[in-house]
Amino acid sequence: MYLRLLALVLLSGAVVGAGSSATPPTPPAVVSAGAYGISVAAPGQAGAGAASASIPGQTTTGAADGFAYPADGLAARTGAQSSSVSAGDTDEAHAVTDVLAISLLNGEVAADSVAGRAKASASSADTNGSQVTNLVLLGQPVAATSNGRFPLADWGYVVTLEQAVETSVSDAARSARASVTALRVVLTAEHGGLPAGAEILVGHAEASVSAPTPAATPVPARAPGPAASPRGAATKTPVKPARPAGVPPKRTKPLPKPPEPEFVRPGLVFRPPLTDVSAPLSPGGYVFPVYGPSSFTDTFEAPRAGIGWHHGEDIFAPLGAPLLAVADGTVFSVGWNNRGGYRFWLRDRQGNQFYYAHLSAFSPLAVNGNEVKAGAVIGFVGNTGDAQTTPYHVHFEIHPVGLLPMGYDGVVNAFPYLSAWRRVQDIAIAAGSGWAPPAPAAATAPKPAALLLGSTDISSASGLEPGSLERALAAPASAQG
Repeated sequence: MYLRLLALVLLSGAVVGAGSSATPPTPPAVVSAGAYGISVAAPGQAGAGAASASIPGQTTTGAADGFAYPADGLAARTGAQSSSVSAGDTDEAHAVTDVLAISLLNGEVAADSVAGRAKASASSADTNGSQVTNLVLLGQPVAATSNGRFPLADWGYVVTLEQAVETSVSDAARSARASVTALRVVLTAEHGGLPAGAEILVGHAEASVSAPTPAATPVPARAPGPAASPRGAATKTPVKPARPAGVPPKRTKPLPKPPEPEFVRPGLVFRPPLTDVSAPLSPGGYVFPVYGPSSFTDTFEAPRAGIGWHHGEDIFAPLGAPLLAVADGTVFSVGWNNRGGYRFWLRDRQGNQFYYAHLSAFSPLAVNGNEVKAGAVIGFVGNTGDAQTTPYHVHFEIHPVGLLPMGYDGVVNAFPYLSAWRRVQDIAIAAGSGWAPPAPAAATAPKPAALLLGSTDISSASGLEPGSLERALAAPASAQG
């Protein structure tokens, strides 16, 4: 009897243990990133560096107004530098750095600017966007190429855009790493006050991610249960309700705080605008931010009361002209401030930020944290805020990710970008239909869209009278329309 009871106890324990076994949680990914503007290493000398940033750790951004080594800058001298590293909410790592006005070895190696970009996820990595602008070696212009090597007389050599991209997959982990150094100068003989073996590295960025491969989920033993359903009986599986239309997905990463100035303190000393900034936003295409007829000129750096100088460009267009997302990204800081009026910010997939101000209204897509595609209608042209006495326009700014540590002054001249970006020729703005009431079923006018704003069918409608636009839409379309 005792043996029979012991056997039953052991059997029941085995059944319970098999039925309650669960897959152990997958460990988190290991994410790291680092970037610096410049580093000088010389045998027998202390060396120096600037604008360093890294994760994991306490530093995520680094900046320097300039750099000189040694004190007279004979070996290395640069202008402003900035670096930034970040970890995404999907096991991604990003590293960026920008350095301006590089002069090495008394000008024998020079460049207007360099940019280092590295991105990695568990399954991919790249250095897209890295570049060297206007490189000059020993007085001769040179086109910088990936992993290019150029001799420097008989005393050294230069490597341009030295980069490596690695990915690996195993049963234990999936890993990826990207690394780039925009300029690397190596001395094989004493020169310019530096000994043989000295190295100068400019514009370095690296990012890596290693994520454990998810373990296969074991199939639990079937525990005793009720008898199977009779033949032909249907079993209902609970269905998760779909997210209501217009409701954005739940955010897992806090939205950034915009660097815009709301109030200016008395006696504030304004920082002068950066010049000759290299800001390669992305290898992907961008679209022009205004749909339909518009005009703009280069007014960047023009004097402005309260903020010192104009940080963006004003694009003039008719009242209500649709404003488009210039890239795939995240909308944030939607709302009002006294200077920009109705405004919003857009962060693209690379971390660059774009500022739109003086809107007349928002579309339903203008929700903090909403993910949008390039060309999506986010708002409409107006003149709110401190632009009430000016013609209708949108104030547009570009804040590259590498300059974000500088706050509101970390901005580049938007004019050449706007001139190059393609203009969308046709869009459907169902998401922006909140600007106008829906057309009655019997209406013969065109479907509400961007083109309708210029249609003769609403030429007599008043935006200040709610019923006026509805009556215009219900009227027969004219022959001209």
